[in-house]
Amino acid sequence: MTLLVGDVFRRATAALPDRPAASLDGQQVTFAELDGWANRVGHALMRAGVGPGDRVAWRGAETSLDAVALFAALAHLGAVFVPLNPRLADVESSAILARARPRLVLDGDVPADDSEAPLPDPAIAEGNPHVIFFTSGSTGEPKGVVISHRANALRTLQGYIAPPPGATVCMFPQFHMAAWTIALGAWQAGNELAFVRRPDPDNLLRVVEERRARRIYLIPAVWGRVLAADRTRYDLSTLREADTGTSATPPELLAAVRLALPHTVTRVMYGSTEAGPVTVLGAEDLERKPGSVGLPSPGVEVRVSGEGEVWARSEFLMSGYFEDPDATRTALVDGWYRSGDAGVLDAEGYLSITGRLRDVIRTGGETVAPVEVEAVVATHPAVAEVAVVGVPDATWGEVVCAVVVCRAGQRLELDDIRRICDGRLASFKHPRRLAVVDALPRTSATGQVQRTLLAERLAAGPA
Repeated sequence: MTLLVGDVFRRATAALPDRPAASLDGQQVTFAELDGWANRVGHALMRAGVGPGDRVAWRGAETSLDAVALFAALAHLGAVFVPLNPRLADVESSAILARARPRLVLDGDVPADDSEAPLPDPAIAEGNPHVIFFTSGSTGEPKGVVISHRANALRTLQGYIAPPPGATVCMFPQFHMAAWTIALGAWQAGNELAFVRRPDPDNLLRVVEERRARRIYLIPAVWGRVLAADRTRYDLSTLREADTGTSATPPELLAAVRLALPHTVTRVMYGSTEAGPVTVLGAEDLERKPGSVGLPSPGVEVRVSGEGEVWARSEFLMSGYFEDPDATRTALVDGWYRSGDAGVLDAEGYLSITGRLRDVIRTGGETVAPVEVEAVVATHPAVAEVAVVGVPDATWGEVVCAVVVCRAGQRLELDDIRRICDGRLASFKHPRRLAVVDALPRTSATGQVQRTLLAERLAAGPA
């Protein structure tokens, strides 16, 4: 069986033509309607000179039903979808476009022909590129993650096996890999993907009610805002899956989700653009393995290198970085993807992420090493333990946060921490935020502090 993304749409159209495939802002398109729309777009692209292997860049909107038709049309043509973040500055977009060299750049409406006749069936190999997601690396230079038809189909094939009918609500913009991974998982099962233009709590909950959604996937910070909202205004009774995922998810947040939505199950997913799904923590293990991201997903091998780096091997991996052999050789070693995440495996094979291998905080254009700040803060007589993490901030990118366990009977204020840093650290390294906790989260296997989990707790808020 050849695994091509275009076949996902063909199968769903043949079996379930009248079922909604995608929706946004109260509009919906069925699989049959999407098939016709994709054909019209495909014919227009062919007239513009787009053929197999050509790259087409899309930066028309963060989320659009037009992009769904374009995604399907390019898959049928054997051309390559290159979504860009429309919020990028012109100089940033120009750098990506110069590297990608697309045949066509679409900034506005997606072109469409009058003909809905089936598109020609070019010879597409499953190893051919299907999507290129451009991500910023540690150097700031954009790197194009090349995902083949086979890898994209396999990454989402699990969605084809299990779920009954029901919409999935997607919070991610369409320049993000997760939007299309979640979408393809729904489409493999012949189900609807309900896109959301803005992932604010009321908008998300309204879409769950309107689309009678069965599943929603939110990152921890967004779950924190949803849990703080007035959920009684919405009918959420159709939800059965309330999933989340990043490199670490606060156990108390998971408990709050289960309490708020007791008729659902929750799972934690961990993966990346380059590797696809890596691990999953099942609902049955949420309390037994706090702070863990679970066991390897089906078909995935996971190991931790001697340097403590998480490596993954599977057929879901990227083909490489677009026209960047040096970066590809660094990231892919003997079939293994080097994630850059630091982690540990416990005796049962469950993975916990402890941070990044080269943990740094980038604040206001400056780079801060957490261990340097920790060494100074730890000298305060009231500090029993300390971990320093970066917390997302709209102004600074990240702010330096000191997470402190106080000695018995002692108290601390942020000014106390900043005073001890005076004269010992540059001002941009001083903590701008202080969190006092009873204990630092540590891995059960090695006792290492889970910096990433701390950062997620702070971002998710009081829930």
